[in-house]
Amino acid sequence: MPLTDTAIRNAKPADKPRKLADGGGLYLLIQPAGGRWWRLDYRFDGKRKTLSMGVYPDVTLGDARQRRDEARRLLAQGIDPGEHRKMTKNAPLQDADSFEAVAREWYAKFSPTWTREHADRILRRLSLNVFQWIGARPVGQITAPELLAVLRRIEASGRLETAHRVHQNCGQVLRYAVASGRAERDPSGDLRGALPPASKSHYAAITEPRAIAGLLRAIDGYNGSFVVACALRLAPLVFVRPGELRRAEWAEIDLDAAEWRIPAAKMKMRAPHVVPLADQALAILRELHPLTGRGRYVFPGARNASMPMSENAVGAALRYMGFDSSTMTGHGFRAMASTVLHEQGWPSDIIERQLAHAERNKIKAAYNRAEHLPERRKMMQAWAGYLDGLKAGGDVVPLRRGA
Repeated sequence: MPLTDTAIRNAKPADKPRKLADGGGLYLLIQPAGGRWWRLDYRFDGKRKTLSMGVYPDVTLGDARQRRDEARRLLAQGIDPGEHRKMTKNAPLQDADSFEAVAREWYAKFSPTWTREHADRILRRLSLNVFQWIGARPVGQITAPELLAVLRRIEASGRLETAHRVHQNCGQVLRYAVASGRAERDPSGDLRGALPPASKSHYAAITEPRAIAGLLRAIDGYNGSFVVACALRLAPLVFVRPGELRRAEWAEIDLDAAEWRIPAAKMKMRAPHVVPLADQALAILRELHPLTGRGRYVFPGARNASMPMSENAVGAALRYMGFDSSTMTGHGFRAMASTVLHEQGWPSDIIERQLAHAERNKIKAAYNRAEHLPERRKMMQAWAGYLDGLKAGGDVVPLRRGA
């Protein structure tokens, strides 16, 4: 039975917290000391959650019902109202149909399907480059010239690639506005060709064998954190993306099977990935296990072991060893492996599959996952042996397929 103001005023505290239900998950929680808080129970992705709706009488029964209805509207759109609140709590009060409000709503709906790094980059990109200029504008009234002015401002600062990415993200927000009835059309499509093409940039990488040997010897001599040292030593042996490396969990690694199975949620392409572990990689992990094996992460953070290692740790270690960002990056271990393995004659399909690059042909992608693992195991062990030979300073004859 729905609550009334009279029933709320007449309700007395008890020895234990008591709930007065109003319906739709909304209830008033009365504490023994007399405090009265509105709460909303709901389920999202199969999990029970509770959202604070304010304190009575500052928030009236009518106000609480409006907040409940708004939360349920978000749920109907597949948005977690709790996450939506986190995304908007630091934003100024604004119209629900403003560009920023719709963008944050879009972000709250889709960011749970992205990697954490990707989600953080998008929100930071919009916050720094877009919201302060057109965030308060009604999303349905934004014109192509207005949006172009935002992009031109970014371009003028020398960040052409960022301008292209902002254009893409704004288009996603505007199409969401159209789909949710807040706008009639997406004007970002009118700006195709308005920006000059961005030159494709690549992460700096060392690919010349003598230079690779010097890098590997420098890594072996790194005298910083042991956890970071192990990450540095493992990076060239597995050549995964930096975010995948730093967020590696012991539960994903099977030392007996010599495999690291990365779940789809952590992968850029949203497909599970198997990394065969060479003997040299296993040795590093077994050396590290007594130190971090009781925790969740293979490479835990220096200040908080319940969190993964900082995204800047490997890059900072490379800078410390004298390799600036124009010479070598954490991402560069992937380019290093790809370049040299292709030069050695390993089949491109195997290399690309090990790099977890997208396969446009879905049937071929399924075949690659099923059939290339034995060859990838052979390649990864040969690669580890090749790196050992380089580091030792000998004349290395690379092991090619079929050798």
